[in-house]
Amino acid sequence: MWRAIASNALTLGIVVLVLVAAGLGWAQRQYVGPGPLGLSICYRVEPGANMARVSRDLLAEGAISSGAIFRVGADYAGKADLLKAGSFLIPQGASMEGIVDILTRGGASTCGTEVILRVGVAAAEVLVRELDPATQRFNEVVSFVPGAEVPADYAAVREQSDTRFRVALVEGTTVWQVVESLKAADFLTGDVVTLPPEGMLAPDSYEVQAGADRAELVARMQAAQEARIAEVWAERVEGLPIETPEEALILASIIEKETAVPEERPRVAAVFVNRLRQGMRLQTDPTVIYGVTNGQGVLGRGLRQSELQRETPWNTYVITGLPPTPIANPGIESLRAAVDPEASDYVFFVARTLDPQDGHAFARTLDEHNRNVAAYREQQRAAGQRSD
Repeated sequence: MWRAIASNALTLGIVVLVLVAAGLGWAQRQYVGPGPLGLSICYRVEPGANMARVSRDLLAEGAISSGAIFRVGADYAGKADLLKAGSFLIPQGASMEGIVDILTRGGASTCGTEVILRVGVAAAEVLVRELDPATQRFNEVVSFVPGAEVPADYAAVREQSDTRFRVALVEGTTVWQVVESLKAADFLTGDVVTLPPEGMLAPDSYEVQAGADRAELVARMQAAQEARIAEVWAERVEGLPIETPEEALILASIIEKETAVPEERPRVAAVFVNRLRQGMRLQTDPTVIYGVTNGQGVLGRGLRQSELQRETPWNTYVITGLPPTPIANPGIESLRAAVDPEASDYVFFVARTLDPQDGHAFARTLDEHNRNVAAYREQQRAAGQRSD
């Protein structure tokens, strides 16, 4: 009898172990397998939230199938106490394991509201936009000029703990324009006592925290540009008529200001390189404009003949060779074009049409160039524009 009892107990124990193992296997598959979420959502983790609260919220959102498995899995992975406050994008069908990773890995929020200071060549603007989790596209909420009256929509999101902030620099801005725009951004603090040298702020998008120090941000931009210059200078082609990284930066800034068509940069670079080799003056309007404005603001009109003839260090109709400083902050592609121009014998170019996006007509001879200029002037006359 005892033998039978022992045998039955052993059998029962084995059955229990099998059931437990099967249950654990099922729970593990539930934790790592695709989840029930039908559409991506933006989930906000409040400061001080715990896994119990999060699991309840996610269960109600239909993002997980079991709050208990979610909590046990997070605990087993050692992540139960690693929740990060913020708003996070949880994609369609995300596993519980993936959701735990998203909510605990750290870093900036991946969802919700974003405030961007966009520093452009003509003007700066603050843009507030919000991510639509279903389409994963940003929708504009409001935009305004920094330093102007603050819209109510912006004032509300600025104080949210999970609002993200970015500063985006467009290629071709000047150092003065960048610093003046940073001064007007109310989510930044501190002063920029000394302006960096012209051209030394890398156009890019910079993630910042609310209250970030302006001088530290400018230092980041300058360090990024220094790294880019060093990188492209090390990869320069042989035989260039420029001798230093500083000269490469000057040439890159002129290329940046001369074309709005990215694929034209190496060809525009070739024109200036060919002119430097032949001892021809560069004769480029953007350098003259810089001599007039000193990089402080936009000229807002065409150049006058008196300005084209005025002697300034940047007037390349008067001086031979490169101007003494850059005239803007060039992007990485203009830097690359400056040290690796297209192989061509073009020495002239003029706008092809009145639309800058249509690029330029290039020429090897003065006669060919004059024909291109005449065609452009005819377009100006047809459009009722003044041609100097």
